[in-house]
Amino acid sequence: MKIIQITDLHIDVEGELPFDIDVRKNFLKIIKKVEALAPQHLVISGDLCYRDGESSIYDWIKEVIDASGIPYSVISGNHDRSSIMAKAFKLEHLMTDEELFYAKKIGKSTCLFLDSSNGYHSTKQLNWLKRQLKNAKDELFVFMHHPPILAGVPFMDTKYALQDIDAIQEIFFAYPNNINVFTGHYHIEKTIRINNVLIQITPSIFFQIDQESEEFKVDHHHIALREIEINNNHFSTTLKYFSGFKKYPGS
Repeated sequence: MKIIQITDLHIDVEGELPFDIDVRKNFLKIIKKVEALAPQHLVISGDLCYRDGESSIYDWIKEVIDASGIPYSVISGNHDRSSIMAKAFKLEHLMTDEELFYAKKIGKSTCLFLDSSNGYHSTKQLNWLKRQLKNAKDELFVFMHHPPILAGVPFMDTKYALQDIDAIQEIFFAYPNNINVFTGHYHIEKTIRINNVLIQITPSIFFQIDQESEEFKVDHHHIALREIEINNNHFSTTLKYFSGFKKYPGS
């Protein structure tokens, strides 16, 4: 089974080029690459919108993905509004209060989709996660926007880290099997293992951040997708990079 993850789209309203980047062209290019790889499922792991959740942006994204014919799942990032996104993608039945979190069987694997759009998870969501793990038996696959760890990236760790890292880790560490967590948010490529949890941070399709700088600094403008292969007891993942559409290349 092949799953593809993309993250941090930061789509703006039509005609706008945030940071002189044509984010809509970036997204259309990535979707073409996804179609060529023919996955069984596509996951978009948050920050679909540039600044704040807007229904017109979600509608455009949904139209593009629906046209591909690929089954997909979406979760919210800190630049999204879960309630607006759920309405646009017809996922309102999965809402709990103002959060969009749910479990889904993809192939033979159980996948959990969390909502960290507030920068943390509510008590209801944490209790739901505990119940999911209590009833699970096998290796799990979790998609969430914020990495559940400080990732050694000064700018992001200091200013935009997940606020309830300890609570999430406590739940994950209590699970007797492996948990594979796929995130975005940091606009970097990084793999971190802590106890039974393997965290894969996937690059953005907007731009990537300098991992060494304490201040905000763009590293490069290549965009990426993550390919995840799950076959019985075998799991592998690969990142694929592509050139992005920047108005002034090299600037």
